[in-house]
Amino acid sequence: MESRDDAGAEREAGDAAQRSPTLASGQPRDAAAGASPSDPAATPGSGADEPAASTPSDTGVTASPGSSSGSSSGTPSGAPGDAHGVAAPADSPETTRRVDTAEAARGDAPQPRHPGFDPRAGTGPTGRVAGPPADRAPVAGRFTTPGRGASAAANGGPNGGPYDLSSAQLLRPSKRPPQTGWRRALFVGTGGLVNPGESQGDAARRELIARVNQPLHGCYKIAMLSLKGGVGKTTMTTTLGSTFASLRGDRVIAVDANPDRGTLSQKIPLETTATVRHLLRDADRVRRYSDVRAYTSQGPSRLEILASEQDPAVSEAFSEVDYRRTVTLLEHFYNVVLTDCGTGLMHSAMKGVLDVADSLLIVSSASIDGARSASATLDWLDAHGYRDLVSRSVAVINYVRRSSGNVDLDRVSDHFAARCRAVVRLPFDPHLEEGAEIELDKLASRTRAALLELAATVADDFGRAGSRVRRPVLPR
Repeated sequence: MESRDDAGAEREAGDAAQRSPTLASGQPRDAAAGASPSDPAATPGSGADEPAASTPSDTGVTASPGSSSGSSSGTPSGAPGDAHGVAAPADSPETTRRVDTAEAARGDAPQPRHPGFDPRAGTGPTGRVAGPPADRAPVAGRFTTPGRGASAAANGGPNGGPYDLSSAQLLRPSKRPPQTGWRRALFVGTGGLVNPGESQGDAARRELIARVNQPLHGCYKIAMLSLKGGVGKTTMTTTLGSTFASLRGDRVIAVDANPDRGTLSQKIPLETTATVRHLLRDADRVRRYSDVRAYTSQGPSRLEILASEQDPAVSEAFSEVDYRRTVTLLEHFYNVVLTDCGTGLMHSAMKGVLDVADSLLIVSSASIDGARSASATLDWLDAHGYRDLVSRSVAVINYVRRSSGNVDLDRVSDHFAARCRAVVRLPFDPHLEEGAEIELDKLASRTRAALLELAATVADDFGRAGSRVRRPVLPR
């Protein structure tokens, strides 16, 4: 029955709108439609079509959205908005009270009505429950925190500023635990309650390790050279390779390219009698890393060694083609390849070594003749078109004792620094002098620190791996 009453009220309101200019100009149509037939304001002859006795602008009184239309007799209706008993159109824009957004959200003040709102049904034209406008901002309450929206993205978004939830922003800064010396003893003795922090030496070592672990894309090939024998090329190959293998997570291998029965395989425990000749013979059957691993020996540091031919009855020398085939096969499975070369620079394999190398280590002893031989090696490389390789090489002065006699090692270092990328001094170590299998744990702390510095210096060039212009292989 309520729908019929609404329809009748709407027809009567339409007739009244045609008869009364006040209703047609000042009162919305849905206000008349919202009145019931029993309401005196909507029945003919009750004075509903007469002009109101006073307007809100005349009396200073506004009607609340919840008050109904009063009669024209001037009797107070009892609604909050009818303080002086004056009837006013409920939904008129002129009489709608301006309601504070915060008060409306908390329910302290009545909500303003919107076009199409039916106060009896509580729904709008779409049948949904009418609410505040969509553009109204949320108001903070006890359990609500207004979001920043686009302003959060403008201030750095989720990865910057106060909106960054990274560990560096959320965790309180703390001292790194010490690794050596009295600081370590104090830290361990107090169960970690007293942390004096790491020393300058520990911080420097951590930075060097970070340099050693620089990312490497592809395979980086290092060649050990010297015209003079007995300066420690094989020892340097093993110690440097062991340092890389113990600190980096990728694979490192050292290849014995000495055509005159090299001794590289004697520097780590021997696991197989296979040599580079066997690997080249079975190269067509090598498909996986495990296939290559059957031909190499691995030391405690994870360094692998591919030995040269040890049989004196084999007269065939290790040639350039053999070396190129070996490196082409190994670079698919290893990230760092070190090559222990012989003393001669004119044999066939040396050309292949120099053409594919990314960097050189020029090894010299702390003596005058050792320094002269290393300098002659650089002269030969410059004369034969490898000047770019010389500029990327690192000079190593090996077996430096605390008392070097009358040799001015500073001037020797300056000589090589003018021609090479860097110069590193490696101190004398009793464990290396033994000539047996090498273990990094048995080296003196000074020797391990020098090897770490050497590895970091070499690793600084990892970003240029493969950038050299390779010489084409001439057909034979």
